[in-house]
Amino acid sequence: MLLLEHVGSTSVAGLSAKPIIDMVLAVADSSDEATYVEPLEADGYVLRIREPDWFEHRLLKVPGIDGNLHVFSEGCPEIERMLKFRDWLRTHAEDRKLYEDTKRKLAAKTWKYTQNYADAKTGIVEEILARSGRASNTNTRG
Repeated sequence: MLLLEHVGSTSVAGLSAKPIIDMVLAVADSSDEATYVEPLEADGYVLRIREPDWFEHRLLKVPGIDGNLHVFSEGCPEIERMLKFRDWLRTHAEDRKLYEDTKRKLAAKTWKYTQNYADAKTGIVEEILARSGRASNTNTRG
């Protein structure tokens, strides 16, 4: 493990959030599952999603809580993006409110898949990241 950070809405004080904990884990090579999946499974984690075409992302469900462990390789730009967004919302109340209002509107809709809801947030996330001074990554997800 090279980095473990609390991300997502529950990591931002004052931001309404579903009671789901999102963590991001950086490992040397997320495509090399043998180095980290088995030890996590021994602790009860379950590998649920494998996305080799999106930064070699892996998602494991957390035992005993409603949460997600997002795994990427060290240096992956998606980690930087997630942390930048979290840190910006922690210090910019107006964008935190804008993001919260957007999430509430989207959450009121019915989505076939949770990822559709996440994808629908992409526009506001990119708008806020642009204000934070970070160039947007064109291969992003909400």
